[in-house]
Amino acid sequence: MKYKATVVIRLKKGLLNPEGKAIKKALNFLNFDVEDVDSYKMLDIILNAENEEDAKKKVEEMCKKLLANPVIHNYYIKIESLSQ
Repeated sequence: MKYKATVVIRLKKGLLNPEGKAIKKALNFLNFDVEDVDSYKMLDIILNAENEEDAKKKVEEMCKKLLANPVIHNYYIKIESLSQ
């Protein structure tokens, strides 16, 4: 079956987010009253798997091996079926 996995990867609490700070600074410069900006990565992955549990297991492995650094990142995985 075909599945779509959405993976959201964020920096752990307390870590500096230089991209978010740069965006906040630029928005403030453009006269937007922005208190904070948190930038993160969101990936949509289409994959084949036996079932939803298998799909999640595969994506979890992708995160551990390549997509996220467990020392500095937290991530969330959402799986949805694309097969009818």
